[in-house]
Amino acid sequence: MHQPTVVNVTPFVRRPPLRVPTLAPEKDSSQEWLPFSIRQVRTTQELEKAVAIRHRAYARHLPGLAETLRAPESMDEEPGVVVFLATSKVDGSPLGTMRLQNNAHRPLALEQSIALPDDMRARSLVEATRLGVTQERVGRLVKTALFKSAYQYCIHQRVDTMVIAGRAPLDRQYEAMMFRDLYPERGFVPLRHASNIPHRVMYFDVATLEPLWRAAHHPFHDFFFNHFHPDLETDLPGFRAAISRDYAAATVPQPTQHAAQV
Repeated sequence: MHQPTVVNVTPFVRRPPLRVPTLAPEKDSSQEWLPFSIRQVRTTQELEKAVAIRHRAYARHLPGLAETLRAPESMDEEPGVVVFLATSKVDGSPLGTMRLQNNAHRPLALEQSIALPDDMRARSLVEATRLGVTQERVGRLVKTALFKSAYQYCIHQRVDTMVIAGRAPLDRQYEAMMFRDLYPERGFVPLRHASNIPHRVMYFDVATLEPLWRAAHHPFHDFFFNHFHPDLETDLPGFRAAISRDYAAATVPQPTQHAAQV
C-alpha cells in the first residue's frame, strides 16, 4: 500500500504562560459536530489538497496571484509555519485552508512591506495568510471554524497577538471580528507577499478576545468559547496534551531581529 509522504511539521515551542482562557470545555458547554474536519497538514497529499482549494479561492477574485499558487510555496514547510486544512466528511474533498506563521524563527511575511511597532515586535506573533474556502454553502462555516482553529493554536502556542491583512472588501470581515487597524492613518498598504496588492493590516490581542466578544455579544462567541468541536484538531484533548509535552521539552527561543520598513 502506498504510504503518504510526510512533510515538515512545525514543532511547538514552549512559551511563558499568559493569562488566557482555558480551552477545556466548560461544564455547560455543548458538543457540536461539523460536516467537515480541520487538521494540521502533515503529508504531501494533504498539502496538495490545501494548495488546490487555495488556488481555486484566489482564482475567483485574483487570477494573477492565483497563477503563482498552483504549487506549494516554500513557506508552507518552513519552521514556525502551520497549514490548516478543512476536508469534507463525505468524500474527503478540500473545503478550506489557512496558513499561520509565527515569529519565533523569522520575521512575519508582512514585515517585508511594513514595519511593526517596537512594542509589538517584542511579542510572540502569528500572521494568518492564504485563507481560502469553498464557494459551497458550507464555506462560511468553514471560514469561522478555521479562525477558531487559528485562535486555539495561538492559545496553545502562548501567542500574544494575531496579525492579518485583508484587501477590500474582505477587510470588513476582519473588522466585524473586531480586529483593529495596526496603522489607521495609513489605510491600505501594498504587500510584497501578496503581489503588491494593497491590504489593510489588522490585529487582535489573543488574551483579550474572549472578554471583548463577550461584552459585545459577538455572534461568534458561543461557537468559539461555549461549544466543543471534536472535528477540530485544536479542540481535542490529545492536541492539548501533545502541546503540553512539547512545552516541557522545548526551550524558549531567543527574540527575533526585525528590520523592515514601509
